[in-house]
Amino acid sequence: MKTHHVATVGFLGFLAVSPLLAAYVGTSIGGGILHPMRLNQMRLEGTQAMLARTGAAKEDFMVAAADGVQLRGWKVRPPAPNGDWVLLYHGVSDNRTGDIGHAEILLRHGYSLVMMDSRAHGESGGDMATYGWKERHDTVAVTNALYSSEKVRHLYALGVSMGAAIALQSAAIEPRIEAVVAEAPFANLREVSYDYAGLHAGSWLGKSLFRPASLAAMHSVEKEGGFKPENVSPEEAVAERSFPVLLICGTRDSTIPCRHSRRIYKAATGPKECWVVPRAGHAAALGTAPAEYETRVVSFFEKYPSNPSSSAR
Repeated sequence: MKTHHVATVGFLGFLAVSPLLAAYVGTSIGGGILHPMRLNQMRLEGTQAMLARTGAAKEDFMVAAADGVQLRGWKVRPPAPNGDWVLLYHGVSDNRTGDIGHAEILLRHGYSLVMMDSRAHGESGGDMATYGWKERHDTVAVTNALYSSEKVRHLYALGVSMGAAIALQSAAIEPRIEAVVAEAPFANLREVSYDYAGLHAGSWLGKSLFRPASLAAMHSVEKEGGFKPENVSPEEAVAERSFPVLLICGTRDSTIPCRHSRRIYKAATGPKECWVVPRAGHAAALGTAPAEYETRVVSFFEKYPSNPSSSAR
């Protein structure tokens, strides 16, 4: 173990003082950001068990994005729908079944759900994830398809990690989304790159010792992705449109620390709440405090059923 630690420290030290190696590693990281591995299999047994517990039923839901990418997911209805719908957004390298715990809570309270695989994830098409840059427009396409096939009383969104960032950016351009619950969102893509470069030790490491690798990664993202990382920004999204937002972060989250949620909270122009969950790691608030999570999320949606900024188009 000690030998491994010394070797790791030695490699990181070499990386810090070698601009060429930093550029190479950063470029490789940039490619991984845009083309995340589809790590998790569909949790079909867990999904079926959740549906059995709630008495809910799902149906396939396919939507063509504006650029032609085929988005695949489900519409899920509880046995006694209240007329409200929630768009659920999963994290990076995951798929729609990553949200089944959140889905179960909402279904128990009568909410119908849209559970889509994000582009370049799960069964959806597309070979590039853009963390909200294109996905926000995917939300508009999904919302159009939902409204054309269902009677929607109120529409909300809930996302976790990457999904939280997408939900916030989506709400900035889709006024039919009346309120958003965002757990562990990043403030903007460039800022969170410092956390990842800091290897969970802190963004200070990514902004200092490993800054060359972080800059190279973001340069690669900008060049291939065609967008500036700082413009993939939930922080700016909540300032662009006034909508209610409940931000959730864990005190032990070293992946996307609470400072991101605090920045978004500060920038938000609409009604806002921030719940900091003691002892919760990344995207682990539901598992850490399940009863309080359910109470806070449901009461938040019930509090904002008629957001003046929303309008059916």
